[in-house]
Formats: sequence, structure tokens, C-alpha cells
Amino acid sequence: MGPGRAGKTVSVPSQPLGPSRLFLIRHGQSAGNLAADEARRGGAARLALETRDMDVDLSELGEEQARDTARWAQAAHLRDVAVYSSPYRRAERTARIALPEAPPRLDERLREREFGVLDRLTRHGIETHFPEQAAARAFLGKFYHRPPGGESWVDVALRIRTFFADLVLEVEPDRDIVIVTHQAVIMMMRYVLERLDEKTVLDIDRAHQIPNCSVTAYARSDRRWTLVEFASVEHLAPHEVTRASDYTGAPR
Repeated sequence: MGPGRAGKTVSVPSQPLGPSRLFLIRHGQSAGNLAADEARRGGAARLALETRDMDVDLSELGEEQARDTARWAQAAHLRDVAVYSSPYRRAERTARIALPEAPPRLDERLREREFGVLDRLTRHGIETHFPEQAAARAFLGKFYHRPPGGESWVDVALRIRTFFADLVLEVEPDRDIVIVTHQAVIMMMRYVLERLDEKTVLDIDRAHQIPNCSVTAYARSDRRWTLVEFASVEHLAPHEVTRASDYTGAPR
């Protein structure tokens, strides 16, 4: 009977605790956020944006918001910080401006939710060009609705679970972690870290749109994460606080 088979006692090392403080930052305002705002104001069906979602950059205000976040990072007295970022340009740029001394580790699991055939469409555009998808979303809710070629919130949660499982193994205890990512990803991180259910996370989402460059903070004790603050924007003064709905095909 070989090692590890039935009848054999196997010593299992205790699970590492991993980092003790975690900060989630949404990227600064992007060119896509501006395009989405313009499309909604004009009643357009589609965003006037020609670049790939992953190449959408920060707006001028978004760069200012990232610099404001750099001042937050200095005031937070981060300990031996490890920075992770979505590989999308607007998130990576935010990370590099906000934490210039800690180059981000890019991880595709932190990317924006994929919208498939609904990419770049506004609510009006979805209802006009894909009425069956608008009806399916209304029936299922956005937690479970997966547009053709895209992702549901549940799909995002699956990749977030694998990311956090790796994070516990990779990062030494007492290091601080900063993650720069996107609105829907942060909401699903709350879902995973706080062990929420569908109704609770959707209630939170209805009540709060996560502002650009806002900070959500967690502290870890007894292998559980405790929410310390959610979507804080105090560090952004005097610059404008910006928000963008995630209903459109490409909120960016």
C-alpha cells in the first residue's frame, strides 16, 4: 500500500494564513467611462469607442484620481506591499501611478467581466439589437445571466476564487495586498470574501456604484476577512468622484 492510500496516516501541514490586510481599488475614470456617459446622454445604441476593451486607457481625470490614490497609499503606511492588477490598461496604469514603488503583478483573473455579443452596447442598444438577451437578463438577473460569448457574475466569482486560493499560498503573512481591478470584480470579491448570497450581493450592488479609484479594505483574523471600509473616496478630494453603471455592454 503506497503513501497516502487508505489505512495510511498522512501528515498534512497547516494551511498558511496569508496576508493580513487587503485593499481593493477600482481603476480611475477611463475613456470608456466617458464614452458610455456620452452614449447614454445621446440615446445611442453603441459606444463610440474603437479600441479593444483591454486597451482602453485612463482619462485625464482618471490619471488625477490615480495620483490622489498615490497619496492615499502613502498615508496608509502599507507594509511590504504586493500589488496585483487586472492586465487591462486602465487598471495597470492606475496601479503604476498609485503605487510606483511596487510594480503590479498582472493577473488575467482580475480582468473586466466579458460581455460577449453585448460589448459596447448601451441598455437601449441591447433592447434594440438583442431583445431576447434583455428579456433573459430581466428574468435571470445579472448574477446568473451569461450573454453569448460573455460571462455572468457567477463566472467572475469562479476565477476570483482561484485567485484568492493562490494568493494565500503565494504571499507571506503580514504583507499588505493591493488589488487594482474593475467594478463587477470588486463586487464579486465581496461575494467571495464575505460568503454572501445572491440576494445580499445584489442588494449591495443596487445601493452602491463603486466609484473610480475608491478603496475597499479588509482585515484578516482567524482565517476570515472582515470588511473595514467599502468604496471610500475621501482621498479623491478635491477632484470629481465618478461612477459608471455596469449595465451597458462595456462600462470600462
